[in-house]
Amino acid sequence: MRLRYFLPLLAHLVPTLAIGFGSVIPGSCIDGVNALTIGFAASIVGTCLAYVGGLWTVLRDRPQR
Repeated sequence: MRLRYFLPLLAHLVPTLAIGFGSVIPGSCIDGVNALTIGFAASIVGTCLAYVGGLWTVLRDRPQR
């Protein structure tokens, strides 16, 4: 796997983390570590796992050069 394969994931993660943990959560009633912020973080981890799993599946099915 090449680093450039992860650029779309980074393009999603950086704004999601910046907006979520940088401005939305600190200014809301769910501020702090609680079930809602842990759930948000878990959804981000799930997104990463699904992306890497998809990459792995596609690259595994490609014929070798």
